[in-house]
Amino acid sequence: MASSRTLGDLFADFDREAFRLETLDDYSGSGNVDAYRVFQSGRPQPEGYNAGWVNELRELTNAGKRVYRVHVLKRPLTEYLRFELGWGYLTNMTGGEEFFILDVTEAPNPLEGVPDFWLFDSRDTAVMRYDGAGTYLGADVLTQDEAASYVAYREAALAHAELFTDWWAEYGE
Repeated sequence: MASSRTLGDLFADFDREAFRLETLDDYSGSGNVDAYRVFQSGRPQPEGYNAGWVNELRELTNAGKRVYRVHVLKRPLTEYLRFELGWGYLTNMTGGEEFFILDVTEAPNPLEGVPDFWLFDSRDTAVMRYDGAGTYLGADVLTQDEAASYVAYREAALAHAELFTDWWAEYGE
């Protein structure tokens, strides 16, 4: 059953924490398409890249709110993941966002079949929808009574993940 609230509502209203699970190898059809093309061309990261989101993150974290995510992935990284992690994560960290990697290259995926989602304050869930080209199609905001499964997914992801900076030091490019 869907809620009448939107993903934007959940971002505007959360009190303590916003958690994101990412499971795809390619989101190239979604936001930052122009920056991805710059990355693909081999040009340097533009000054002020992702500044709007970084400023929003800074406001949230300065207000004592936590924004963090786990990305489930396998090596070798796709070109898009090299962009997302190398440009996006490293940039977003300057705004206070925290990142973790659940690398399933040599281990089974404990979250096989779990979709991308945002979970706010362990009570509000937005399940993200993408097409095969990584284009964002929308979010289905669930009712609060459906959150327990997503809390369990978050806990499983964090139990198997490692801090992005540690993972990047070993596997980053």
